[in-house]
Amino acid sequence: MPTGNRSDVNLTWGKKAPLSRGPKPALSTSRIARVAIQLADAKGLEAVTMQRVAREAGVTTMALYRYFPGKADLLNMMIDSASDSAANFGKPSLPWNVRLKKWARLCLDIYRNHPWFLEATSTRHSLMGPNELTWMEAALAILAESGLIPRDQHHAFLAVIGHVRGHATFQRTAKRSESGQKWIHDLAQMLKPTLVASLDSGAFFENPDGAFDFGLDCIVEGIRARASSQSR
Repeated sequence: MPTGNRSDVNLTWGKKAPLSRGPKPALSTSRIARVAIQLADAKGLEAVTMQRVAREAGVTTMALYRYFPGKADLLNMMIDSASDSAANFGKPSLPWNVRLKKWARLCLDIYRNHPWFLEATSTRHSLMGPNELTWMEAALAILAESGLIPRDQHHAFLAVIGHVRGHATFQRTAKRSESGQKWIHDLAQMLKPTLVASLDSGAFFENPDGAFDFGLDCIVEGIRARASSQSR
C-alpha cells in the first residue's frame, strides 16, 4: 500500500488542516474537491491548479490554502471523492462472482467518468482515503465468500483491480479509425498471419466492453478454480 505524509491522511479522513487567522471559512474541503473534479473532467488534470480552482470556487488563491496546504492534498481529496462510497454491488443473496463482476464494472465506470483518475492515482504518494478503503473492503468481503484463503483474497483483488486499470489505460490510449485499421491490416499481412485472422474477425475494432468482460470472466473463473482446489 502506498504511504504518504500525515497531512495527506488527515484531510482525506475528515480532519481539518490548521487554519490561519482570518474570517471563518465559507466553503468546505468536499465542496472545493467537487469544483476541482468538475474542472478536471472538463479540462484535464493539468488544468487543476490552485489558482484555477480558487477562481472556479469564487475565492482567492490564498484563501484556498486555508483548506488545502498544497495541490497534492487537493488531488487526494479529488480521488477519494470521485466515486460513491455507498455504491450497490448487488443483493447479498446474489452469488459472490456476480457481485464481484458488478464491483469491477462500477469501478471501471469511475475511470470512464473521470479520465484524469488514472493519472492521478498513478502518480500520488499517499495512503488510501476512507472512500477508497470502503471499495477495497467491499471487494475483499465478496472474495471472502469465494472460499479463498485471506492471502489469496488479496491477490485476487489485485488481479481484478489490475484488469480494471489496464482496460482504462487501453481505452485512454487506443485510437480506432478506418485508416488505422487498414494500416495495421496491411502490416499484419506482411508479418503475422495469425494476427490477420484476428483482425479479420473484427476483434481489434469491436466495442472494448466485450474484451473487458471476457478478461473479467477469465479472472473470476480462475478464482473459482483456485478456491475449489483449496477446499479439497
